[in-house]
Amino acid sequence: MKKFLLVVVAAMFATGAFAQDWSAGLRVGSGLQAVGQYQVDSNNYVEGRLGMSWANYGGDLTVDFTALYNWNLADFDWTPSVGAWFLDAGAGINVGGVSNYAYVGVALMARLGIKFNNAPFSLSIDWTPTFGPEIFYYKGDSAADFHAHGLANLGLTGTFYF
Repeated sequence: MKKFLLVVVAAMFATGAFAQDWSAGLRVGSGLQAVGQYQVDSNNYVEGRLGMSWANYGGDLTVDFTALYNWNLADFDWTPSVGAWFLDAGAGINVGGVSNYAYVGVALMARLGIKFNNAPFSLSIDWTPTFGPEIFYYKGDSAADFHAHGLANLGLTGTFYF
């Protein structure tokens, strides 16, 4: 068993698994969510969000989880003394619910932001529409509908890079 663990750790170092960029932060807008990002390569990253959202279920606060795979579409040199601007887009899944309500569906994302030069910090604004089926259930009764409240999911995200 010790040899197996040693081989696994050596393989992780050899493939550069510990040399990847991580970031963490908060997203405020259609709720409050903790954000974690993992840089897959120079143009792609995976993002996970967990928190509360009121862009679902007609404005009531729900528990919400979103997982996105994002692509860097463009970089802009608008303010070179301050930082580098970027435009990202992504797709993934969104799940959540509250008491007698649950939803699962597709999540899309469009983001415009700036990564500051002299600080390991970025600030961005994004639109993350979510849509798909939703289920209401109460005392043995249930009903299904289209989850459309998530289309108004705007937010401001600040992340710190490690």
